[in-house]
Amino acid sequence: MKSKPEKSIDTKRIANAVKEILLAIGEDVEREGLRATPSRVADMYCELLGGMRENPKEHLHSVFTENYDEIVLLRDVPFYSICEHHLMPFIGSAHVAYLPSGAVLGISKLARIVDCFARRLQVQERLTDQIAEFIMTSLKPKGVAVVIEASHSCMTIRGIKKPGSVMVTSSLRGIFRKDPRSRNEVMSLIHSGNK
Repeated sequence: MKSKPEKSIDTKRIANAVKEILLAIGEDVEREGLRATPSRVADMYCELLGGMRENPKEHLHSVFTENYDEIVLLRDVPFYSICEHHLMPFIGSAHVAYLPSGAVLGISKLARIVDCFARRLQVQERLTDQIAEFIMTSLKPKGVAVVIEASHSCMTIRGIKKPGSVMVTSSLRGIFRKDPRSRNEVMSLIHSGNK
C-alpha cells in the first residue's frame, strides 16, 4: 500500500510563477506558443519531482531470504535529477552494489530506489549518500557501494560551459568501506562495463 502524500504540488502556483518569469524576460504570455507553457511547466515539475512525495520503503516489498554471499550489482541505471542550486537537470547513471547478509532485493526495486531519491531537488553528493544509506539501513547487508556518474546542465550549458564533463561520486558502507580487497572488487565490477 502506498503512503499518502504529505502535500501535493501546487500546480496553479507554479503556473503563475512561470507566467511571471515569462513576463519578466519580456515575452508575450498570450502568444500562441506560450499560452499553455505555464501549465505544461507545472505538470513537468510534478513529474520530475515526484520522488519528494514518495517513500522509498514502498520498494522493499520484494525482499527475499537467500543465502547468497557474493556481490549483487545493478550497473548503468539511468536517472535524471534536478540540481537544487539552479533548478536545472543533471542526468547520468547509477551503479548500486551490495553484499547480502541473508536477504536480497528484487532487482527492479534497486532502480526504483534510485529514481525515488533522484526525483527530488538534489545535489549529486547527497543523492549518492541517500541511496547507499537507505539500502544499508533497510537491507542490513554486509556492505553497500553506490557510484554515480552524471552530466550537469548547470555546468555544461551555462556558467563555465564545459559540455562532456562528467561528475563521479561514490558512497561506501560496511565491508566496502573497511576492507580494501572488497572495495577493489566492487569497484572493478562497477567499472568493467566502461571499456
